[in-house]
Amino acid sequence: MKDKIRVAVLFGGQSSEHEVSRVSARSVLENLDQDKYEILPVGITKEGEWLPYRGEYKYITSGEWEEEARRDSDRNYAGPAKMPFSAKDYLYGVCGGPVDIVFPVLHGANGEDGTIQGLFELAGIPYVGCNVLSSAVGMDKAVSKVLFEHAGLNQGRYIVVKRPDIQKNISEILEKVQSLVGYPCFVKPSNCGSSVGVSKVRQPEELLKALKIAAEYDRKILIEEYIDGREVECAVLGFDEPVASTVGEVIPCNEFYDYEAKYIKSDSKIVIPADLDEETIETVRADAVTAFKALDCAILARVDFFVEKRTRKVFINEINTMPGFTSISMYPKLWQACGISYGELLEKLIDLSLLRYNEYQRSYERKL
Repeated sequence: MKDKIRVAVLFGGQSSEHEVSRVSARSVLENLDQDKYEILPVGITKEGEWLPYRGEYKYITSGEWEEEARRDSDRNYAGPAKMPFSAKDYLYGVCGGPVDIVFPVLHGANGEDGTIQGLFELAGIPYVGCNVLSSAVGMDKAVSKVLFEHAGLNQGRYIVVKRPDIQKNISEILEKVQSLVGYPCFVKPSNCGSSVGVSKVRQPEELLKALKIAAEYDRKILIEEYIDGREVECAVLGFDEPVASTVGEVIPCNEFYDYEAKYIKSDSKIVIPADLDEETIETVRADAVTAFKALDCAILARVDFFVEKRTRKVFINEINTMPGFTSISMYPKLWQACGISYGELLEKLIDLSLLRYNEYQRSYERKL
């Protein structure tokens, strides 16, 4: 009988989306085929500790996993017996032995921004998701916008400010917003997800407060034009020849799809497929693949858009290189609507990632 593929599933992480990651990871763990995969969960605490976890998956969501994992970590650690050791030795030690692939179910900073992907590259271990470059630029919304513009994608007007500018140049920022962006507008951290730190600003008097909130999460801040549109999302899968899913629409229970509307309240609605005309749906799907390629993404991403209500014009909003993976998240739901179940999707992601790893090896790379 063929040996099982050893899959290390990382969750938690040092970001403002730590809790969201735990919910996503539980869904992934519960849906991986145990007949095909040997599953090795590893939690990363908010303090940055890596802890193997062998308990029940339900405790990952609640946060109770950490106490049990901490109790077991000393006696179960199987790290290298001698120094020096490599990044691969470290990862194997945390996982209790060799692994075939890592599935980093991590959202936000230190998980979706290229940092942990760089660790996997140094270790020479295959992993699910985009590479270092596309993860980094996908996380940085300001950099993404430059690449989207170069690719010819429609997007709203915006300006970028830095944290030091808030105190020193607030009057200049106010003037730029008034002349270039207008009100209402959105203020958000450039490097953050799940709508953390995002504010809708209706008048100049509200701008400073919104900037200070965003500055708690990032040094670089985006101020974006408000587009009176419907929020739609499209999933992309693959690498050399990526394909787009059908299109889904988010109908938020709050004024916009903020953190509360996404994860706390249960009144937001997801409509799949979106109630849009065929031409608009195909435009969104084509633009999603264009955005995916513009950032040199691979394996998976979810691309978010606005469809302006008055004109039906499509505007790209942002890309997510490790989208939510809860059982009700848009990425798996979109593929489910295309006939791919959650478990089948996970298998496709792992198979594609192993294929990508083998094909992207360079002849001069050292063998670990």
